[in-house]
Amino acid sequence: DIGDIIRGRDLYSGNSKEKNRRKKLEDNKIEIYKMIQGKNESKLGALTLDQVREYWWELNREAVWKAMTCSDRLGGYTYIRPTCGGDNESPSVANHYCRCNDDNPDDDKPNIDPPNYKDYVPQYKR
Repeated sequence: DIGDIIRGRDLYSGNSKEKNRRKKLEDNKIEIYKMIQGKNESKLGALTLDQVREYWWELNREAVWKAMTCSDRLGGYTYIRPTCGGDNESPSVANHYCRCNDDNPDDDKPNIDPPNYKDYVPQYKR
């Protein structure tokens, strides 16, 4: 899933061509994290690259979630845009905004705040 990909824990091994692509992506990812670390040396200089990745994810996860839930390409997928009722009695689809509650976060309705999975379950156990 997307969380595994962002965390770098996707288990797809693929063929040799795919492995070479993944190696190149991994190298690029390391360079990006080093660049982020270099631009923020005072905050991130002492952190490992895994910690830099977690720092970036915590900083940007809401923007990533909004991009995923508001994407026109993903608009037809019901798992991205669940129903949400304004009166909590009759369900309705969030059709005026890409997310429930007029696109305002921090209101315990579906699909507003990004999921916060602190209990990581390895992909092979799902």
